[in-house]
Amino acid sequence: MNNIYIPPVVKNLLIINILFFVASYLLTTLHLDDRLAVYYFDSPKFEIWQPISYMFMHGGIAHIFFNMFALYSFGSLLESRWGAKKFIIFYFITGLGALALQWAVQAYEVHQIIGSATNNGKINLTALFQGEFNTNQLSMAQAVTLRSIYFGGMVGASGAIFGLLVAFGMLYPNAELLIMFIPVPVKAKYIIPIYILVELSLGVAQFEGDSIAHYAHLGGALIGFILVKIWKDKNDTFYTLYE
Repeated sequence: MNNIYIPPVVKNLLIINILFFVASYLLTTLHLDDRLAVYYFDSPKFEIWQPISYMFMHGGIAHIFFNMFALYSFGSLLESRWGAKKFIIFYFITGLGALALQWAVQAYEVHQIIGSATNNGKINLTALFQGEFNTNQLSMAQAVTLRSIYFGGMVGASGAIFGLLVAFGMLYPNAELLIMFIPVPVKAKYIIPIYILVELSLGVAQFEGDSIAHYAHLGGALIGFILVKIWKDKNDTFYTLYE
């Protein structure tokens, strides 16, 4: 029976993510889901370690399952092609790029409401956290938006995973993927751009009750695209079956 090979970086990322997930459920008194999520850079809840730690936290079974499945499926092939060092650089840069775009969008939204990307004492954030605000300063919709930005944490490896998806689609455009609810295989060069466009439309639409950080996904995808364009070796014939 053939053993399943998982490259070392992917294997360690899988283990760390699962350990963090289990710890967040078993060690509830430590409030890891709150401390290790990442918050807006001007939030009183922001800590310096969060831009890294948020990548290892997940919001539920489905969230971590699909992210880890994608990490194993696409990450294993990419690490085997690039090597461990290049892969881990790619993974963390796309994860940080995801956060950067999310913060940029949030900064724009904050600026639209209070005139700057940082609060600087303009709004009583303690009162806002408790659901109280000055109606002469903010409308209900603005208060809800600010509260969500300043006190809503973001978790998940999804930004880095979107980077891996884009890299896979660029390097193996003709690889056929089996997609849930689609009865036939679809080539990566078709399904991945569609997936990115769906994320963009959802991010722009901002449906009420949608807590998914779509712009973070797009940030990971954008940085992944840029890195692959920089790194791609035109003479690389490895896995030519897919290229």
